[in-house]
Amino acid sequence: MQITRTSMLTGKTHTREIKCQQVQLDLYASGQYLIQDVFPMLSDDDREFIKTGATPEEWAELFPEGDEEA
Repeated sequence: MQITRTSMLTGKTHTREIKCQQVQLDLYASGQYLIQDVFPMLSDDDREFIKTGATPEEWAELFPEGDEEA
């Protein structure tokens, strides 16, 4: 299903195709269940998108690998 979210990182709105059902989104939105319990079949990236609206590309741009401080 097409899911549209606004990124908490950048404020940009994105739409992604994620294999889930509306009832699952409703269960998660109720606040009674953990995202990993409602969507165990989804990748970390898809769960992050549902939760925060952030895309893998945004994470990579804002937090490039190798930029860890010692």
